[in-house]
Amino acid sequence: MIKKKTFRNLHRDLGYFYIGLIISFAASGLLMNHRETWHPEKYTTETKAVEVKLPTENEINEDYVKDLGEKLGVDDKFRKHSIKKETLKISFENHDIEIDIKTGKGEVVKFIKTPIISQTMKLHKSTSNFWIYYSDIFAISLIVIALTGTIMIKAGKFSFRERGWKLAVAGIIFPLIFLFLLA
Repeated sequence: MIKKKTFRNLHRDLGYFYIGLIISFAASGLLMNHRETWHPEKYTTETKAVEVKLPTENEINEDYVKDLGEKLGVDDKFRKHSIKKETLKISFENHDIEIDIKTGKGEVVKFIKTPIISQTMKLHKSTSNFWIYYSDIFAISLIVIALTGTIMIKAGKFSFRERGWKLAVAGIIFPLIFLFLLA
């Protein structure tokens, strides 16, 4: 039988080993949660005013906006375009273009990667086999840290058996509520 002290040691050592990764994932996760509001991965390096003659709104399609991007000096990967509130918005990997449909006036904004932040956020998006397996080991270790933590408090009103299980169940239910409400 494994002694309680062994679980305590395992809990402590895994916690120490993964503390840097936990902080990195938490920080980049916070940034990822707000990537639609601001571009935590990119920052503006150059804004250039432009004026173009646009066709009618019905004639603006993906081919047109790709061609327009090239004419405006944008040579990176096209992502999407939209027209909202009489503004044409075109998104490329490292550029954003916004043009007023009526006047043809707008701007091209160029972005570059933010050092450290963009690399950290890449961890969440990585599909390399090494990183996937390492992340799986990390996930299993977090489960071990959580489970070994449940037996560290001796019996009493604050033990897992008396109080902890209720909080653990609430911790599972809380994200499920959001999952079902947002689905």
